Amino acid sequence: MDRRVRRLDMALALGFAAFLALPFYGIDAGILSVAWLSDYPATPETAPAVAQVALRGAWWLLPLAATLLVALALRLARPSEWRGGWLAVAGGFGIAWLVIEGLSIGYAGWNWGGWEAMLGPLADGQPPFGIGGLALAVSFLLLLAFGLAERGMLRGDAFVLSAIVLLLALVVTFVLYPISSLMIGALQGFDGSFDATSFVRNIQDPQIWSLACLTGGGNCGLAWRTVFLALATGLGTTVLGLAFALVATRTPFPFPKLLRLLTILPIITPPFVIGLALILLLGRSGIVTTAIADVTGLEGGRWLYGMTGIWIAQMLSFTPIAFMILIGVVNGISPSMEEAAQTMRADRWRTFWTVSFPLMRPGLANAFLVGFIESMADFGNPLVLGGSHGVLSTEIFFAVVGAQNDPARAAVLALILLAFTLTAFFLQRAWLKGRNFTTVTGKGDSGRHIRLDPRLSVGVHALVLPWLVFTVAIYAMILFGGFVRTLGLDNTLTLDHFAKAFSIGTAANGGLAWTGVAWNSFWTTMKISLIAAPLTAALGLLSAYLVVRQRFAGREAFEFLLMLSFAIPGTVIGVSYVLAFNLPPIELTGTALILVVCFIFRNMPVGVRGGIAAMSQLDKSLDEASLTLGANSFTTLRRVILPLLRPAITAALVYSFVRSITSISAVIFLVSAQYNMATSYIVGLTETGEYGVAIAYSAVLILVMVLVIAAFQLIVGERRLRTAPATGALALPANTGLKETTA
Repeated sequence: MDRRVRRLDMALALGFAAFLALPFYGIDAGILSVAWLSDYPATPETAPAVAQVALRGAWWLLPLAATLLVALALRLARPSEWRGGWLAVAGGFGIAWLVIEGLSIGYAGWNWGGWEAMLGPLADGQPPFGIGGLALAVSFLLLLAFGLAERGMLRGDAFVLSAIVLLLALVVTFVLYPISSLMIGALQGFDGSFDATSFVRNIQDPQIWSLACLTGGGNCGLAWRTVFLALATGLGTTVLGLAFALVATRTPFPFPKLLRLLTILPIITPPFVIGLALILLLGRSGIVTTAIADVTGLEGGRWLYGMTGIWIAQMLSFTPIAFMILIGVVNGISPSMEEAAQTMRADRWRTFWTVSFPLMRPGLANAFLVGFIESMADFGNPLVLGGSHGVLSTEIFFAVVGAQNDPARAAVLALILLAFTLTAFFLQRAWLKGRNFTTVTGKGDSGRHIRLDPRLSVGVHALVLPWLVFTVAIYAMILFGGFVRTLGLDNTLTLDHFAKAFSIGTAANGGLAWTGVAWNSFWTTMKISLIAAPLTAALGLLSAYLVVRQRFAGREAFEFLLMLSFAIPGTVIGVSYVLAFNLPPIELTGTALILVVCFIFRNMPVGVRGGIAAMSQLDKSLDEASLTLGANSFTTLRRVILPLLRPAITAALVYSFVRSITSISAVIFLVSAQYNMATSYIVGLTETGEYGVAIAYSAVLILVMVLVIAAFQLIVGERRLRTAPATGALALPANTGLKETTA
């Protein structure tokens, strides 16, 4: 049977199964429960779409059935460009109708008053889509992709077209649709009706835009406090990260492994734990504050609780990320360029500032952008250390869950936060666009990087060494705080905090009972993170493959949409998901699925960028050889490309897993009593003053993350590239499906 016929049959089979057999709408207990089978298909909750027409009077589902019948009729025609065009039209119409009717009709009937005026009231509404609606949407998307392939688009490659169509649908659904819901929410009143007055009132609020701090008349508004803090953090982390990178690569620093360790620790540490350690060290009753008071008689005051404390915590949290970005940039500068400058009699000081430093600009811009956006999105540190000096992320949270209960205000604040981060994102892209910073070519480069000028070396060491000591002291507090009763007040060693969090008892049936207070959130966090990590890596690397290896109209726009969620702060993601997925057509709030989806699309850009960087190093002749030997794009990706991307796969898995565990800004809006995440639970512990249990829980999370990261590296394995010693044989990975050839 022709391959085009087989794949069309699969798409049609999925569509008819979705319409005729699967429950079309969501089931309260979940599709994985078996209770709904007793009522299937006689009740409106469990019935497939074909029965919903009679049970619910859902006439709006009939065009979907007609579309499937048209596609079935086209299946009987011979494959041709004509048939492909009509298949694409049928698939496009089906998905468009599904979207329009899903947005138009809610629980009580029409969502839009204009429809009711034209078509009359509905006897019944519709709940959110379930497994049947999802399967039908996938079927229509596949029909669209297969139709375009049959018309010859992208050389008729159905796999590539299907991947592009499905990825675009996912990004539109879980990135653009929530942001659109956020914008609409900013223009809604408490009852959900259009109300521009609340938007105008909130956007003009002087508490947001006041510049009184510059005139000495009071505090600056929320927006400017957040921007000033982000600018200071972005600049500070970039400078400090560059200093660390220069010390590690251009000086004979005796402890390079210590630098590497300290770059990893903040990344696998829950974000608010650093703020908590600062309180235990420098707070009003902190160890250092108490010691100074005993010696000098001076009381510490509340200087830590405000912008200063938040900035210090953010510097500790985000400097390692800047270091990781910049160390690769510093190492990537060609030594021959520096040697050429010295040959022209430039000293080391002038060589650095006229040759090396200008070539670091892309890395410096990326490091600043990451620091700026991370500061904007940071929720844990401002929550712990902010006191009365709130920032946009915390005020959004309190507008949703606090006494204000003002979703419209939260939406306006989230839009302001989004505007700032997107502005920084676009400015950075505009600054680097059209500039060439290539330093590594195909030619061999056996030179060695020159040492720093002594004056510069003294300067970077003066920055790095005190900060290194400070960082070690902070992590000593985190480690020590879990093993004492009350740090600074009662330093008696104890394991009570660990016992309270992770005690294990015996159940009535003789089995194990997880009696510790942290076990419920711990297991939920592990399950959701382990589900999200491989999905995030898979989607990220597939997206990178499409961007690097395929040429199609709108490729740059496609890449931008994939990277858009990187520029969206987690707080904005959380609020937008609540507004978008709390009502039909897609209702996910309170479920584990919304957490998985949030983690996937929040962390996917890192997998995309890592995959693009790694895939750009692979010669396209490998793909061409596989295709020449008869393999299709999917087989080429699976057996040739992926084995060579093991480092990128490991990086995507590790990053997505760690970020799923340590994320707080988006998660705090999406957790529920049934699905509570570790970071949200630890925030609750800190709010109730149980610092010891919070630190103990964090220490266990850090240990678990280290073990899982090691397991990921063991499972994925290492990329093995070897060349034959003398005969010129080229060795390919064992599972590429290509034979070794002799040059």
